[in-house]
Amino acid sequence: MEASPHSNTKRLPAMFFKFQFRNVEYSSGRNKTFLCYVLETQGKESHAACDSSLRYNITWYVSSSPCVTCADRITETLKKNKNLRLTIMVGRLFMWEEAEMQAALKKMKSAGCKLRIMKPQDFEYVWQNFVEQEEGEEAKAFVPWEDIQENFQYYEEKLAEILH
Repeated sequence: MEASPHSNTKRLPAMFFKFQFRNVEYSSGRNKTFLCYVLETQGKESHAACDSSLRYNITWYVSSSPCVTCADRITETLKKNKNLRLTIMVGRLFMWEEAEMQAALKKMKSAGCKLRIMKPQDFEYVWQNFVEQEEGEEAKAFVPWEDIQENFQYYEEKLAEILH
């Protein structure tokens, strides 16, 4: 699922967001990754698809960190495109206990990817910018789940241990 806050791209249904982005440790039934993104360009105006004179700053908000295969693809893409800066904000870590997964996350970091765990404020940002609101309703406020802060701290610790 791709969504951008500045386009008419389809937004996530609120029910999907509340289930798929929830930063729980045991993510049973959450077998898809949802990606929302923000793209900023710096440099001269250009209409080219990928202009090497521009710097592209991309922020992904994803429900789960990438698998090994996707992490390797991200690493290769960053190595090939030096003008690309990628920050990945993740709701939870995918299979982080596995050595192969940890190695893949470290390779992403060494290729220049900034990996971050989503804070409660980040979930609120996604809610406000990427989640569908019902027609004619006042925008509903984001209601954090009970353990959102503890889960953020748990994953932040794990990620710091992996990337140290």
